[in-house]
Amino acid sequence: MSKLFSVTILGSSSALPTSKRYPTAQLLNVSERFFLIDCGEGTQRQLRKYKIKFTKIDHIFISHLHGDHCFGLIGLISTLGLLGRNIPLYIHAHPDLEKILRPQLDYFCKDLPYQVIFEAFNPKDQQVIYADKNMEVETIPLRHRIPTVGFLFRQKPEERKLKKEFVFVHKPSIKEMVSIKKGGDFVDEDGKKFSNEDITLDPPQTFSYAFCTDTKYTERIVDQIKNVDVLYHEATFAKDNTKLAKKTYHSTAEQAALIAQKANAGKLLIGHFSSRYKDVSLLLDEAKQEFSNSFVANEGDVVSIP
Repeated sequence: MSKLFSVTILGSSSALPTSKRYPTAQLLNVSERFFLIDCGEGTQRQLRKYKIKFTKIDHIFISHLHGDHCFGLIGLISTLGLLGRNIPLYIHAHPDLEKILRPQLDYFCKDLPYQVIFEAFNPKDQQVIYADKNMEVETIPLRHRIPTVGFLFRQKPEERKLKKEFVFVHKPSIKEMVSIKKGGDFVDEDGKKFSNEDITLDPPQTFSYAFCTDTKYTERIVDQIKNVDVLYHEATFAKDNTKLAKKTYHSTAEQAALIAQKANAGKLLIGHFSSRYKDVSLLLDEAKQEFSNSFVANEGDVVSIP
């Protein structure tokens, strides 16, 4: 499972596109199921550029309703229709997004051959908004100028696996095998007890990914993302603009690294860079001073988790 858990960076700029960076968008691959996180302007071009089969995207998660995080939606929705999509597309977002997009859909996409289903959430609450057999997605309430959330993607643990030699010799019943997979012990006909750890194999390790943008520095997210394998945290400004970051409800690279440090994250990705930084090495250097395992989120990067 873990080999198929990765994120592709489609856009890492804040506010507006630049000649080198697009507004925020990421594509998460979990066991060959694709999830789009934010959808800034130009997202569908980036999906094509990096040869991603975006017709496989069934769920889109929108952090908040600033244009640099959602202006790409109507174009992507229209394109999927032109490509013949016939299965529903789910968009998880603030309830106002449907009010904004529905008139556009009715005008530009009235013959759309598939359903667009809006799944609204309360951005003030920490809640599970999606779950399947492999993964669940939880909102992370953030602090921005408008209601905003991050997203925590966590793989679900698999059941323990029975050792083949044990099954061959002792021939447990279906009911007993179900119990053993869930952690139970086994007692044979003679009353001999076999501990679970002796008759099963450990399941594959599970991993997690936290996406946190846009937000000012806030330690209240630390407990929720504790021990996350990979943390993406906005780093809009360098630390000489700490006052501006606070005023605009954004973070510095140093602050992103402090959150990673306090959360004991395995790896930190910084992004959402202000267009004033033509070279973001300054931001990376600042992050590394506080959290050595820091990296820049560049367009086209495919980051394995962990």
